[in-house]
Amino acid sequence: MSDQSGDLTPIKPARVAQEIAKLSAARKSGELKADAYDMKFARMIQELRDRRIDGGRDEIVAALKPLLDAGDITEKEHFRLIAQLGMR
Repeated sequence: MSDQSGDLTPIKPARVAQEIAKLSAARKSGELKADAYDMKFARMIQELRDRRIDGGRDEIVAALKPLLDAGDITEKEHFRLIAQLGMR
């Protein structure tokens, strides 16, 4: 999710969904072990806090719903993302 230009523009909810799906896929495939997954997840949350999300809880939930419905992310990942962003 790093932006090479150094611009701290807010991140679109669709991009948040894309990144969590990519992270989840890496975990499911075994590419990331639990500790590496947790570290990358925490880094993603910190970057989202630093840059902010261009939208509120409803927009983020709407962007995540198709991924959740398709099984691309787990209910636990969905809850963890929303909770750690303070949007429960």
